[in-house]
Amino acid sequence: MQFSAKAEYACLAMLELAIRHGDARPVRLVDITEAHGIPQRFLVQILLQLKGAGLVSSTRGAAGGYHLGRSPEEISLADILDVIDRAEPAANGNRPTGRTDGSASPMALALKDVWKTIQRSRQEILQKTKLAALAQAGQGLQYVI
Repeated sequence: MQFSAKAEYACLAMLELAIRHGDARPVRLVDITEAHGIPQRFLVQILLQLKGAGLVSSTRGAAGGYHLGRSPEEISLADILDVIDRAEPAANGNRPTGRTDGSASPMALALKDVWKTIQRSRQEILQKTKLAALAQAGQGLQYVI
């Protein structure tokens, strides 16, 4: 149930775009990499995936960069993770049960139910967590001296 580095980088990039959502100027790739320490070559691949899903739009050229494809109030963490970690297997969905005949013991079934409950709760939290709220919370943590 851990999140990949790619998923975290995608969320950070999307939060950077959310913070600058009202600005007409596109956010440059280098600005995102410098702000969050994301390797630029890796970020390009991530943004291409997000663009393919309609979560990000891009502008070409010297003054080009990236914008959110939708408002930050409409984009959840689940939207981002569904694109980036699409191939993540369901929590313990296909693990062997330990029996040679493939059947599950009552204990294994009980444990599997807990994993499913955790997975459902996780998905609900990710769906409820919008970029706008995260961006606002993150900006509240910045200190000005």
